[in-house]
Amino acid sequence: MRTLGVIGGSGLYQMDGLADVREHRVTTTYGEPSDVVVEGVLEGVRFLFLPRHGRGHRLAPHQINYRANILALKQLGAEQLVSVSAVGSMKETIHPGDVVLVDQFIDRTRQRSSTFFEDVGVVAHVSFGDPIDKALQEALYRAAVEIGVRAHKGGTYVCMEGPQFSTRAESNLYRSWGVDVIGMTNLPEAKLAREAELPYATIALATDYDCWHQTEAEVTVEAVMALVAENVRKSQLMLRAMTKYVPDPAVSPATTALRHAILTDRAHISADARLKLAPLAAQYL
Repeated sequence: MRTLGVIGGSGLYQMDGLADVREHRVTTTYGEPSDVVVEGVLEGVRFLFLPRHGRGHRLAPHQINYRANILALKQLGAEQLVSVSAVGSMKETIHPGDVVLVDQFIDRTRQRSSTFFEDVGVVAHVSFGDPIDKALQEALYRAAVEIGVRAHKGGTYVCMEGPQFSTRAESNLYRSWGVDVIGMTNLPEAKLAREAELPYATIALATDYDCWHQTEAEVTVEAVMALVAENVRKSQLMLRAMTKYVPDPAVSPATTALRHAILTDRAHISADARLKLAPLAAQYL
């Protein structure tokens, strides 16, 4: 049975037909994740759902313990990860309500820990040229087509720090870079997934046109929330439909990302570092 980790809103796991539901409270060597992980089986796939912001949306994007979230899912047996995220559209052709299955990121965050290899005396450099797993992206696209969702395959997600929305100058700058959507959460999430050797893909759900669009109202929380319930429904339908397309993670380059990435001489890795990194990279230490 394949095991798929899903990081997104707290309502995602309230799916018809989800069987054997149970909750897991997990502790990691990098602290506590955002909330308990909800496990369930749907159409022969084991799902692990983690509310990114905590139940009740308690954590701002810059306050999320991304390292604990990724590691908690890995510890529970996740083989690959799907992120479900609300985003702003940066292109006229991407309408609010559309799904964008991005394949690239630009990192504009400033205050977040984006690596597990920090303050442990161990240096690792993973390849990240293609941050999205192509097979997982293809599975999501096939699911979107099957259920009739308007989906865009490919695109660049610029991740801003937040929690404020963009200024118009920032929004127009990002548009000049050719980005497709803007959000606040998928980095360092995608980077950490790669270090955890977990194939990763994003369902980016457009809720607005950021603030660049001159004929649309400026983005507000009210405007975003108006589409949230519909986007949760779309996400659930996509996840259900993709169960028949979930790829074999063993063929993904991400699953061996650390094999040649750790540069530190093993003789210089402390016992404390080995203990902290064990859930992530014990076989390489």
